[in-house]
Amino acid sequence: MGLLHSFSLITLAFLPLLLLVHTTESTQPPFSCDSSNPSTKSFPFCKTSLPIKKRVQDLVSRLTLDEKISQLVSTAPPIARLGIPGYQWWSEALHGVANVGPGIHFNGIIKSATSFPQVILTAASFDTHLWYRIGQVIGAEARAVYNAGQAEGMTFWAPNINIFRDPRWGRGQETPGEDPLVTGKYAAAYVRGVQGDSFEGGKLKERLQASACCKHFTAYDLDDWKGANRFIFDARVTVQDMADTYQPPFQSCVEQGGASGIMCAYNQVNGVPSCADFNLLSTTARGQWGFNGYITSDCDAVAIIRDNQRYAKSPEDAVVDVLKAGMDVNCGSYLQNHTKNAVEQKKLPVSEIDRALRNLFSVRMRLGLFDGSPVQQRFGNIGPDQVCSKEHQDLALEAARSGIVLLKNPDGLLPLPKGRTLSLAVIGPNANSPQTLLGNYAGPPCIFVTPLQALQSYVKNTVFHQGCDTVDCSSAAIDEAVKIAKGVDYVVLVVGLDQTQEREAHDRVHLELPGKQQELINRVASVAKKPVVLVLLSGGPVDISSAKNDKNIGSILWAGYPGQAGGTAIAEVIFGDHNPGGRLPVTWYPQDYVKVPMTDMRMRAEPSSGYPGRTYRFYEGEKVFEFGYGLSYSKYVYELPAVTQSMLHLNQSLATQTAESRLVSELGKEVCERKKISVNFHIKNEGEMAGKHSVLLFLRREKPSHGSPVKQLVGFQSLNLKAGERAEVEFVLNPCEHLSRANEAGLMMIEPGSHFLVVGDVELPLTIII
Repeated sequence: MGLLHSFSLITLAFLPLLLLVHTTESTQPPFSCDSSNPSTKSFPFCKTSLPIKKRVQDLVSRLTLDEKISQLVSTAPPIARLGIPGYQWWSEALHGVANVGPGIHFNGIIKSATSFPQVILTAASFDTHLWYRIGQVIGAEARAVYNAGQAEGMTFWAPNINIFRDPRWGRGQETPGEDPLVTGKYAAAYVRGVQGDSFEGGKLKERLQASACCKHFTAYDLDDWKGANRFIFDARVTVQDMADTYQPPFQSCVEQGGASGIMCAYNQVNGVPSCADFNLLSTTARGQWGFNGYITSDCDAVAIIRDNQRYAKSPEDAVVDVLKAGMDVNCGSYLQNHTKNAVEQKKLPVSEIDRALRNLFSVRMRLGLFDGSPVQQRFGNIGPDQVCSKEHQDLALEAARSGIVLLKNPDGLLPLPKGRTLSLAVIGPNANSPQTLLGNYAGPPCIFVTPLQALQSYVKNTVFHQGCDTVDCSSAAIDEAVKIAKGVDYVVLVVGLDQTQEREAHDRVHLELPGKQQELINRVASVAKKPVVLVLLSGGPVDISSAKNDKNIGSILWAGYPGQAGGTAIAEVIFGDHNPGGRLPVTWYPQDYVKVPMTDMRMRAEPSSGYPGRTYRFYEGEKVFEFGYGLSYSKYVYELPAVTQSMLHLNQSLATQTAESRLVSELGKEVCERKKISVNFHIKNEGEMAGKHSVLLFLRREKPSHGSPVKQLVGFQSLNLKAGERAEVEFVLNPCEHLSRANEAGLMMIEPGSHFLVVGDVELPLTIII
């Protein structure tokens, strides 16, 4: 997203503004075209009967050059003579409306907002409808904050849909994980929800409830690792990896989600800064994908093009580079300071400024900010009572429950029995740390429930000890924790990471538990009366091989950063009031993986050089836990129906066959649609508990060719099954979309030969004939 970005680089410039703006409570949301103002209501740009395109053209034509330039930055000043208030482009809503950026204020009647789990845990639900509902709540609460006069803008710089390529990345927690299909579907669902569209999309048309922004475009997944930082990093990416890994989530965010914003990233890609890349911003996003919205820089990314990357020789050249590439607004002040010089030096035509302004004012008009008082508009009835409502808080709890992953439970230690006479020890640095639950980019939550507080509600006789006072403790009170553990019936250890270990501008250098946590776990587990329960809070994966193999550790839960209701969800899983069904959205690698340089962007393995590849699609090495792994208290059994399609003919004549791959572009959309196949599976819950279960469908080749994935996810669905219930699940696969991969030229192709569609332990043979 580019958020911290700005705080890290331009806080000093913004600080006076932040201190002066909205220090008193406001109840009037900012808007243009006040019908009670005779000097503005006659302007054509205020006439809602006109198309937005014509209204914007009229508005831009009335601006002086200085006024135009003033609007090219994220803190856009008012244009008083036209009745246009100031506008703040930078607001955040990664997993709930937040005051991380300067556009949102919790200083009025609204003091907080619903805080959902960090995205990596929400992704573990593999539930697109849940993702959409979360987006809906965020969009509604954002509009409520605006209506209450506590927002200076309605453009939110989320979701973060970069691929979680390397387990050390500090911002991987903000993403939906390592898979392009999952990430793209998350992007579309979240964006539709936030912006006010239907779940299926297509209902929205022009009007926006709030504006969502796909970031960081593109191939951004390194912050600060061993001297390489995001401001100077040049990501060297093959066209093959770009086509089937890095770009698909953004294409889905635009084409399926209908996103109205894109943020271009700090980094260069193959020598060109993302914000100065015409091919990326204009040819691809606007031209090929039909993007309709505004493009913002990450904060101070334009200054970095000259000052850090030395791509531009002068400030004016940097301004010209980004505006001609198709960027519209600069988070920071660089365009405000240097655009006029670029025009006067005849390096920049004013038409490029006008183009950017048309995109910017179009989004503000789509938000209804030029339609008079918002109280009388489409979203004007969304009031403060909707923020932190019971319905919204229940959804935050549902999201946390749905994401929690059961990693180990061989002897059925979980769920623990409920009994008034039980005694419980809760030990660990993350057991009673409210802030850790939230992850980053979080605003003030409606409530906090820590794991300790929730467990105490189940067991009155609960004893707590931190063991380590912080997650990276260098000294620990382990002896006291051991003494407590010896005297109780059950022990729950709550350990892991927090924002001191992984965050924006801070990547990890190892994958193990920091500080003396491992020693704490080992010693407590060795003396406890029964095997202990280990709960891990983290965004990125942790090498917990020793716990996985330790018979004294009976169960392991991964709970990400589970949000405001995270403690409740964890306790419900531990005591059996919720049956866990989450699955890991990333591969968990062993510590040895840190030998791979973070700066190597290649996805595909190269055995000749020892390069192991990345993510479940291309990495074949040892894993602590694999992508999609997750246990349950129930047993789910898959069955194939009696009749299934095992042959797919993509040739025009059954008499001609070839062993050659076929380009998707050669087949054409009509053939792709006509050749869709339906895959049906039966699934039965053979356990004694109702459960939510995610069905993941993978494709693998019998004999992978060079460059083809080990396997790839082609579909997923989430369903609820009662104990003993049986259901049928259908996947409709478009061969050009689901059965293809990129060749070395970056073109999507379909490979002939024997394949398998895999769900659980069931495989369906599929022969593709071309």
